[in-house]
Amino acid sequence: MFRFKLLGETDFDQMAQSNLEYDAQRDFTTLDAWKKARILKIFFYNEIIPTLPSEEKFNLCTQIRKASVSVTANISEGYGRYNYQEGIQFYRIARGSIYELKDHLTSCLDLSFIDKSLFDDGIVLIEDAKKTINGYIKFVKNRKESYG
Repeated sequence: MFRFKLLGETDFDQMAQSNLEYDAQRDFTTLDAWKKARILKIFFYNEIIPTLPSEEKFNLCTQIRKASVSVTANISEGYGRYNYQEGIQFYRIARGSIYELKDHLTSCLDLSFIDKSLFDDGIVLIEDAKKTINGYIKFVKNRKESYG
């Protein structure tokens, strides 16, 4: 059985004062890097995966799903770490997953699962997401150097 302490009014007052800097309207979902990664994920799920043949269901399809989800998940996890260096490591993992998606997209083109125009659309989204995550990594590194 779990035991817990009921919080009194003064406990809530103390909690409220200690959380004055917290802004519930600002979290990882407000980051441009996460927003662009989300668009990239939706593109792969809605535009690329449906074009894959059934024999790729447990191969390329699975890899694309994992990589596309990994990008947004690692950005959100890094944001939640509240430690600059740990966050940077997660953002780098997200960037690696973006590169993985570029390879998967290239494979889809090479294997004639998609046409060149769909490939080009994907490359535009990939490059935009990659530039944005690189900029965010640079921003966080600068904050780390400024604030320790």
